[in-house]
Amino acid sequence: MAKRDYYDILGVDKGADAKTMKSAFRKAAMACHPDRHPDDPQAEARFKELNEAYGVLSDDQKRAAYDRHGHSAFEQGGMGGGGAGFQDFNDIFSQIFGGGGAGGGFADMFGGGGGRRNTAQRGSDLRYEMEISLEDAFKGKDIDITVPIADDCDRCDGIGAEPGASVETCSTCGGAGRVRTQQGFFTMERACGTCGGQGEYVSNPCRQCDGQGQTRMQTDLDVSIPAGVEDGTRIRLTGQGDAAPKRGSGAGRQRGDLYIFVSVKPHNLFEREGANLFCRAPVPMTVAALGGDIEIPTIDGGRAKIKIPEGSQHGKRMRLKAKGMSVLRSAQRGDMYVELAVETPAKLNKRQRELLEEFASEGGIETSPESQNFFDKAKNFWDNLVD
Repeated sequence: MAKRDYYDILGVDKGADAKTMKSAFRKAAMACHPDRHPDDPQAEARFKELNEAYGVLSDDQKRAAYDRHGHSAFEQGGMGGGGAGFQDFNDIFSQIFGGGGAGGGFADMFGGGGGRRNTAQRGSDLRYEMEISLEDAFKGKDIDITVPIADDCDRCDGIGAEPGASVETCSTCGGAGRVRTQQGFFTMERACGTCGGQGEYVSNPCRQCDGQGQTRMQTDLDVSIPAGVEDGTRIRLTGQGDAAPKRGSGAGRQRGDLYIFVSVKPHNLFEREGANLFCRAPVPMTVAALGGDIEIPTIDGGRAKIKIPEGSQHGKRMRLKAKGMSVLRSAQRGDMYVELAVETPAKLNKRQRELLEEFASEGGIETSPESQNFFDKAKNFWDNLVD
């Protein structure tokens, strides 16, 4: 029976580069793996054919020989025989999927990969959402929190069995925690379904923890929030997460970590952008026109006096150096920007109205240069329409 073209098997063009071929092989291998087609007797042959094709085309020397002579390049012992590439089956999977051959990487995707790992079990990481004020973000703060953390059950000491009851070796896996199954030329390993991969079985579960070996207790912790922390900052507390299960822990146990996710509340006076603060300050029309001083609060609880220049316009922005937020892990501070909001008088009494009318009658181009500039542009616009 004539062999199919290796490029057709991979589904790539003859000019395909190594990256394209690797991607095509990975996709095809996932789709046609024998474990996914247990009722198809041809699945193993197709998978072997795919691996053989990639074994040749992924090797520059073998690919060059195949491009020149086709399948005949590997017949009669040439370049290692017609099965070239498949003999390096584990190496190919290691390159494509990582891990060490059939015992890891690709095999793990289908439940395989070695026996019980001789590494310390690690408890789960925990997440805690914390909301703080902008003032606390500025100066930093130590905050007490209460977190439900899993630890060994004090009734069974983490074993999961009633006091006096025994923990038996799982008869299904013989204490290995994993069982093997044969599928064609593959030997696959999966966690034992009887003991859940622990290798042990509890016949009389602990009443307090229902045989889990752990209970979740409310635990008080002190969290130090650094000055300058920003919204969305994540703080990691190493070893403050859940404890690893005691039963079936193998080489040892390691606690998970606790992650504090910080959110900063919106402030009614200040808006923050990095280390800088922005504040909108109302200014009476008379102060904006004549000049004067206004006083505004600062994030550190102090007061800052701002000198308003004569003739200041609405929207003018003024900078107060080093009056902004603290910079994380630094002695520096950002700046504070104050935007002037010129306020028009409202609810005038008779005398005030008379004074403003008198002011208006004495007005001229010099007092309202921006208005005069606008109306000059408007006049030119209308004149051009008429022309």
